[in-house]
Amino acid sequence: MSIFRKILYPFSFIYAAVVGIRNRAFDRGVLKSSSFNFPIIVVGNLNVGGTGKSPQIEYLIRLLHNKYKIAVLSRGYKRKSKGFQLADENSTISQMGDEPLQFYKKFKGVLVAVDADRVNGINSLRKLIPPPQIVLLDDAFQHRKVRAGLSILLTSFEDLYVDDSILPGGNLRESSYGAKRADIIIVTKCPPNISLDERRRVTKKLKLNKAQKIFFSAIVYNDTLYSSKEEISITKLNEYKVLLVTGIANSKPLENFLESVGVVYHHMKYSDHHVFSKFDKEKINRKFENITERKKIILTTEKDYVRSFSNNFENVFYLPIRSNIIDDEENFNREILSYVR
Repeated sequence: MSIFRKILYPFSFIYAAVVGIRNRAFDRGVLKSSSFNFPIIVVGNLNVGGTGKSPQIEYLIRLLHNKYKIAVLSRGYKRKSKGFQLADENSTISQMGDEPLQFYKKFKGVLVAVDADRVNGINSLRKLIPPPQIVLLDDAFQHRKVRAGLSILLTSFEDLYVDDSILPGGNLRESSYGAKRADIIIVTKCPPNISLDERRRVTKKLKLNKAQKIFFSAIVYNDTLYSSKEEISITKLNEYKVLLVTGIANSKPLENFLESVGVVYHHMKYSDHHVFSKFDKEKINRKFENITERKKIILTTEKDYVRSFSNNFENVFYLPIRSNIIDDEENFNREILSYVR
């Protein structure tokens, strides 16, 4: 823990007390939750960012969208707009936020909306013709005004919620006890070759209740990089000098992947959801121009690309990722499809 976090640690008790009172009020019915008569799936976490919500939402979309009319509802973090917004071909980052716009551009036929008031957002979606049959609530585990039919809680293998403490001394939005509300817990960003013994160790550490199911997932990187006009096979990437530019909470898995395929890179790291300004881009371009190798590219994440670099930045490539359930995908899919049916 940093010195700054140690100074703030006593305030964590105050924050924990406030959050605890709120949760108990919902548990006892003092504060009301709205229920709906169609499938609503929440994907969220206890930690502040970096657990892989976007890849998991995309996993669920791929699993469900061929059979059902899907809607994804987010709050639209850092958007400039207010109220309910439904994505269309003219939508922008400032209107929707980066992740919702990424979902919209990536999955045609899937409704994508934002609303800080999730109850209003769901009701607005249901007024559409035709209405969605399933709503995926992105980053809404603490949004208890909606009583979802299925709650999926994510926790990163390298940063389990049981090893953290509540804000501001730690990175938890609420105490680890909140995990008891989840139906399914997914340990994300695991090593692809994680052993059965290691999974048992983590499962024991998380202390699940009897009704909860646990799954383990790993990030799978695409075999092709994309820019606005070009593609590069991942097998050819080590032939390039790479300037890596990221504005995400945890870039370590991507760095580990690049090192595993023998890529030499220089990393310019920015804060999560960073919107790259004109000054930032000029600085990045100067750094890129100083690379003397003939074969060179700027590499960023798909989320950063959609947010800041998708408009004809020819030298900027992104590498898509997917979430992969380790060894138990069939059972996980069965859990989701059984609930939806």
